[in-house]
Amino acid sequence: MSESTCSTLVPTVLLTGASGYIGGRLARRFMAAGVPLRCMGRHADTLAKRLGPGADVVQADVARREGLDGALAGIKTAYYLIHALDERGDFESVELAGARNFAEAARAAGVERIIYLGGLGAGGDTTSAHMRSREAVGEALRASGIPTIEFRASVVIGGGSLSFEMIRALVRRLPIMVAPTWVRMEAQPIAIDDVLAYLDEARTLPVDGHRIYEIGGADVLSYQDLMLAYAKSQRLTRRIINVPFLTPWLSSLWLALVTPLLARVGRKLIESICVASVVRDDRALADFSVRPMGIDEAIARADREEKEARLATRWTDAASASGPTAQHEGKRFGARIIDERIERTSSPPAHAFLPVQRIGGETGWYYGTPLWQLRGLIDKVLGGVGLGRGRRHPEELLVGDTVDWWRVEAIEPGALLILRAEMRLPGRAWLRFDVYPAEDGNGSVIRQTAIFDPDGIPGLLYWYALYPIHEFIFAGMCRNIARAANRIGPAE
Repeated sequence: MSESTCSTLVPTVLLTGASGYIGGRLARRFMAAGVPLRCMGRHADTLAKRLGPGADVVQADVARREGLDGALAGIKTAYYLIHALDERGDFESVELAGARNFAEAARAAGVERIIYLGGLGAGGDTTSAHMRSREAVGEALRASGIPTIEFRASVVIGGGSLSFEMIRALVRRLPIMVAPTWVRMEAQPIAIDDVLAYLDEARTLPVDGHRIYEIGGADVLSYQDLMLAYAKSQRLTRRIINVPFLTPWLSSLWLALVTPLLARVGRKLIESICVASVVRDDRALADFSVRPMGIDEAIARADREEKEARLATRWTDAASASGPTAQHEGKRFGARIIDERIERTSSPPAHAFLPVQRIGGETGWYYGTPLWQLRGLIDKVLGGVGLGRGRRHPEELLVGDTVDWWRVEAIEPGALLILRAEMRLPGRAWLRFDVYPAEDGNGSVIRQTAIFDPDGIPGLLYWYALYPIHEFIFAGMCRNIARAANRIGPAE
């Protein structure tokens, strides 16, 4: 584990769910502000690598109660941002058991405040298992007797959020949408920045006992209106035809085909969409200084973040932080297609990263060289840059450098390299390499991720037409980079 940025301060705030979409952003916000913070995850090494230098990370698992006593030692305020939406089987029981374990351990540790983010729409009779579970978790945390602040949020709009990526994918892909009547259910979408502001301010809010706050954005609109608002922001004309026979179950199957969502997550999300999520109690506006933005500004910020491809977190982050065995070969997440490969090497991260840093130019791409050359020639014929640009220096890379038809978007020596494609493509593409210590302490893990954001049907046809070649090249490239790292060994 690395030292806290506030090394002279004892962490008094525990953040669970720091590997998730909202938790990851909140962690970075707290670290930048110097909040004495401890982050908890099931795979501490992976989480520490993601959060970067200065992160104080502990390993614990609420499902098994492992490590909770140590994680909560000395903590005064604990954030509970854990959910099991992507779990297989009975996720309601999993969530409830985890919340009870955490509440019991927090009480024993003398925690003085719990802050929890649930879903707006909980309460009363509902057919949504997701909403029932969110409410049950809140009740379990309050049962600890520790003063608990529970936020119930409507749809979260932000670059990389599950809801926003579903809307974005549908609108971009379908000029005419046949939709069930429940898309006219009212919601009060809230920007991710406003959610973070509420969670942050809750740390210092004077309060005794339990409080439930409903939070939403400045505008109330239906999901249909939300899709049309996004279409308007993109200057797209879209038509939505409502039909009565698409049940939530059938709709989730349709979404699994039309949009890039995991089917089991999409089904639970659709069930919750069938519940109105509108703020009925506006006490949050009285007790907090946050003044939520309207939908147009929220969409503009989220879209700008997506287009710049500089997402602080994405909704798939929690899955990829579950350890080095979670591989996604050619799978579709959000509006993007992900091809992820993982290899072990006996070299430490600093040495394992050297073959990554030397990629392209005279070194080449480690596998399938004739195919890379052929693709470069085709790119040249199409008016692209081809492979002829090479690289500035055989060993050194800086942000902005060219590497054949790629450009360095981010680099952290010994840890991270992100390349953005500048070839002719029906979409946008990135190639990312993460290198981090293996969990058993022996050697390193090299995680290679190819990311493709297809531009409509032509982009999808391009990707899947080349899928066999991608499968061949990406697997071989990652394997040979690991072999090159093994040849370097513990010292070069």
